[in-house]
Amino acid sequence: MTPLRVAFDTGPLYGPRTGVGFAVEAMHAALAARDDVALLDYLVSFRARLTPPARRLPLPALLAHRCWALGQHPRVDRWLGDAEVLHGTNYVVPPSRIPRLVSVYDCWFLAHPGDASPAVRLAGQVLRRAVANGAVVHTSSHATAASVRQHLPGASVHTVHLAALALSPPPAECPFPAVSGRRFVLALGTLERRKNLPRLVQAFGLLAADLPDLVLVLAGGDGDDREAIRRSVDELGGIGDRVVFTGRVDDGARSWLLHHAAALAYPSLDEGFGFPLLDAMQAGVPVVASTAGSIPEVAGDAALLCPATDVAALAQNLHLAITSPSVRSSLVAAGRQQLLRFSWQRCAAEMTDLYRQVAHGTDLRRGAPSSTETEQM
Repeated sequence: MTPLRVAFDTGPLYGPRTGVGFAVEAMHAALAARDDVALLDYLVSFRARLTPPARRLPLPALLAHRCWALGQHPRVDRWLGDAEVLHGTNYVVPPSRIPRLVSVYDCWFLAHPGDASPAVRLAGQVLRRAVANGAVVHTSSHATAASVRQHLPGASVHTVHLAALALSPPPAECPFPAVSGRRFVLALGTLERRKNLPRLVQAFGLLAADLPDLVLVLAGGDGDDREAIRRSVDELGGIGDRVVFTGRVDDGARSWLLHHAAALAYPSLDEGFGFPLLDAMQAGVPVVASTAGSIPEVAGDAALLCPATDVAALAQNLHLAITSPSVRSSLVAAGRQQLLRFSWQRCAAEMTDLYRQVAHGTDLRRGAPSSTETEQM
């Protein structure tokens, strides 16, 4: 079979790595290992130091996005050679006569534009125009697919799940002196409103008296909710010093925290996939999470779930996961089984099938569901 030529946006691989960057990196590696797909890497950036054989589209990203938000020019066909499909891997896909696919990981920025930066809001405008002009949407969860259909009516949306990211071996020494030798609940992620961390701090306050040795670790870089989280910590009074902010963590520190946590807390208001859920399952850590977005879909039976706004239920579930050996072992065993549902090889196979449908002009709006969609019906 002649390999399908896919122009693949590797822009998320440059600069500080985010969840989208890790997802794109793993997807790219899995697709590159196949012999029925040929990836033609591209990026839109004048600043990034290019890694061959990626090709740079000679357009300033900000100016290009402003143009693409308003119309279908400039098209990028002349720089993509003989590509048969164009895959924008990070919410934006350029105008082109080549059949187009765009990955959308969550719709928080569409539902809450006031929480988004100007650059993100501009990307949302580009996304809306691309979908209105026939771009097919890839989502990493059925929950996000439903949200896309709500916010982008008429969109052709197809779900292909992602998978667990590789978890490095933990270092022998604790990288955070304030945590060393202490039992702790871990929250992983940028300190942003979507992560619902002020309520997690409140739930920790309900646990603190009953579990006087317990610490809450918030591991992530600063975001738009840092001040609200700080206020919640201040409201804890004398136990506020039991909340530890680590800042952004590297792979080794992340692995150490996961392997030593008493539980992972993931009370998000929305998630498009949720890599920390699978991280915790790999590390053998019980998960306590909300019912928002994709979380129930990805967590399965391997988490204790409650509504994101129910602080008392969150505290109760954390207490159970931390103090009950039977609950803990049950969640960890369920996590090992849940991990088996996700693989990058399967992701690449289903993405390849979706690429071929897009390339061949299949009516994806009315086509048969993918295998992952069938499983959920």
